[in-house]
Amino acid sequence: MKKIIALLALGIVLAIIPYFFKISPYVLNIFMQAATYSIAVLGMTVVLGYTGQINLAQATFFGLGAYVVGLGTVDGGMNFWITLILGIGVATLSGFILGLTTLRLKGHYLAMITISFQQIFDLVLNNWIDFTRGPDGIAGIERPHLFGFALTDDRDYLFLCAVVLYAAIYFVWKLPQTSTGRAMRAIRENELAAEVSGVNSLKVKVIAFTISAGLAGLGGVLYAAGFAYISPDNFNFARSIEFLTMVLLGGSQSAFGGVLGTGLLILLPEWLRFLKEIYLAAYGLAVILIMVFLPTGIWGLISARVAKFKKQPTIDLNTIADLDVTVPITNPEPILILDNVQKHFGGVKAVDGITLAVERGTVHALIGPNGSGKTTTLNVLSGIYKPTIGKMLFDGQDITDKAPFERAGLGMGRTFQNIRLFPALSVVENVMVGAQRENNPIESGQAALRERALSALKFVGMAENAEVIVQNLPYGHQRLVEIARALAGHPKFLLLDEPAAGLNQTEKQELANLLKRLRGHGLTIFLIEHDIGLIEQVSDKITCLNFGKQIAEGEPSYVLRHPDVITAYLGESSHGAA
Repeated sequence: MKKIIALLALGIVLAIIPYFFKISPYVLNIFMQAATYSIAVLGMTVVLGYTGQINLAQATFFGLGAYVVGLGTVDGGMNFWITLILGIGVATLSGFILGLTTLRLKGHYLAMITISFQQIFDLVLNNWIDFTRGPDGIAGIERPHLFGFALTDDRDYLFLCAVVLYAAIYFVWKLPQTSTGRAMRAIRENELAAEVSGVNSLKVKVIAFTISAGLAGLGGVLYAAGFAYISPDNFNFARSIEFLTMVLLGGSQSAFGGVLGTGLLILLPEWLRFLKEIYLAAYGLAVILIMVFLPTGIWGLISARVAKFKKQPTIDLNTIADLDVTVPITNPEPILILDNVQKHFGGVKAVDGITLAVERGTVHALIGPNGSGKTTTLNVLSGIYKPTIGKMLFDGQDITDKAPFERAGLGMGRTFQNIRLFPALSVVENVMVGAQRENNPIESGQAALRERALSALKFVGMAENAEVIVQNLPYGHQRLVEIARALAGHPKFLLLDEPAAGLNQTEKQELANLLKRLRGHGLTIFLIEHDIGLIEQVSDKITCLNFGKQIAEGEPSYVLRHPDVITAYLGESSHGAA
């Protein structure tokens, strides 16, 4: 609360400075440009900084808002406030449509699509002269009236822009602390892990794109009315690159960084004009140096320095409720049934006809030598791969064609052989992502999600590290955090892919004890593991694969002494010796 009050006070002081000091109209125009651009750049913070999606068409949404106001007020004689709503609406709808149709693409493919969208917008503005007035642009855009008071004075209109900017900063600043914001950041860090944890990545990315476009439209509306004239040159591809540079310069993962980068990129040329002919070169060099040596932006550097002196809050373990992971076993039918499941990659049959049933409240292990198809099987079970042939039933439902987040919503949790956490998020935030899956029986409020996450961390012995950034934890602790994230989502069924990999003997024994505790609560565990000692300790049933085929199944004592299993691990020459 103290931070909010301090920032609000600073904002008020900056907004009223023009009323107490004589400032030229030129300088006021620069501040107006910085304020309106900053609102559009905040949209880049959401889509690029929070969600990790490349958007090179932000100037298009900025221009849509501006042109709706220009055409609506000048040609249509409409009220400014109506055109403001229309401008934001048109930009938001365009962002939603573009996001919905393109965000299944990733990386440079997405960048190419947004560039194309920007180029189409440029062509329309310049060539549809009857509607947009072409290269001549639109002049005579009037500023609005507010409560009967005309905002014709630059200082008054700048104050309005500042108020809107502060509201946008607050919204973007608070967004990461919401369920949607955490899902965005999880996608940025590791989209696959986010999907398996219950995040509908396409939905979240479309939301991010839509918010980004809406903020750009809002900035464009205010820009058009502030400068009274717009033309296609104000909203071309170069402007989109400028917005991108602004957010990267200041720090893409912070609302304050985006605004800082915008201010610097607009003010820096003015500060360097004393260099006369070479000021543009100096300006470009300064931007390049900052972006090369400060990959997290200026605000990222500031935040990192502050974090070193920030004391981590202490957590009273006695106030954390015990984790409820009990799964009542009321149905005698197997929780998972695989019927002739196959997965082919071209001519390679990675999984070749697996048929098995996993009983409720048991630990079912899947073993086999390297390359036998174990992880591929787990990927098929969790929805990362779709089976080429076969059918899968989970808790009585056909999940053969369901997406990973849908399976998570049914109560299926997953960990990975190579740990997939969200490195830049704190430990508790990582686990909260798992807790906020769809159909989770707890309340959706932030307090309830945090309480569930802390309970899961306490269950695995990691609650004391709740506020630590997860990438700063040792490997074994990261394993426990990944298990806690899976447990936080109230799973009925837990898929563990080599959870003991990289652990020492003490950590392996703690893991074995943890798995036994989970089984005792009725949770069903499907386990891939190379440590046979651990398998013998915790497993009720084992299925062995070799070259994608089942070669043995049954109790540990039977499978681990089966001649075909020994041959698969040790080779043909060991058959007789065994």
